[in-house]
Amino acid sequence: MTVKVGISASFFHADPARAIFKGMTLQYIEQNVAHWLMQRDVLAFMIPSPDGGTRREGSRVTLAAYAREMDALVLMGGSDVAPGSYGEAPLDPRWTGDRVRDDYEIALFNAFVHARKPVLGVCRGLQLVNVALGGTLIQDIATQLPHALNHRDWSIYEKNVHATSIVAGSSLARLYPDTPVVKTNSIHHQAIKDLGRGLVVEAWSEPDRLVEAVRWTGSSYVHAVQWHPEFHPPGDRSFIDDTPLLDDFLRHARMKAEALAL
Repeated sequence: MTVKVGISASFFHADPARAIFKGMTLQYIEQNVAHWLMQRDVLAFMIPSPDGGTRREGSRVTLAAYAREMDALVLMGGSDVAPGSYGEAPLDPRWTGDRVRDDYEIALFNAFVHARKPVLGVCRGLQLVNVALGGTLIQDIATQLPHALNHRDWSIYEKNVHATSIVAGSSLARLYPDTPVVKTNSIHHQAIKDLGRGLVVEAWSEPDRLVEAVRWTGSSYVHAVQWHPEFHPPGDRSFIDDTPLLDDFLRHARMKAEALAL
């Protein structure tokens, strides 16, 4: 059975100074995440937000309709989650985030959870899942946790790495039974502070112990990781092998699709 996976959109909001698509809002996905899914012959679809100033009168397309048609959802990385989305004010104007995208992705997440379709969060996606379930975030790791590692280095971007320990007995540990400590990339300056409802921690950064993976204990499959599995160099065995994570997500997507087809 061919699996159809929806990918949440990132936004370039309307900017009259931009050289192309002047004044228009762009919705897009990053190529790596689609190709990461497509290595397993998945049909990957960007799910556009149906809302916005250009929505046409008479449109009845909803995010719930996408949740019915797709087999699973990936919440991809990108801009900061807005502090207002978890009841805080920005500590710095640079960290205001993207409230428009937050509202769209929280509604998208809720639609897939309501449909009991699998959800995988990546980087921002992990933070969004946490906020959607009532959790909060550290707005800036370097400011609020000065003892922590440098989790984002623009000069080397996806080559910034650290050790990640997998919690013994967790579902992630079952996917990686012989690798309690792995190497992952790190491209974020925000992190989970208070866990959302029903979430359990499945991995920690080392040695500073920030949340690197979570699983929801609710009624459907929701997993999320802080690293970008789609950015890890294929074949580089010094990094965690991201295919068990991908295959587990897709196995649940196929199971759900097959159950609905009966």
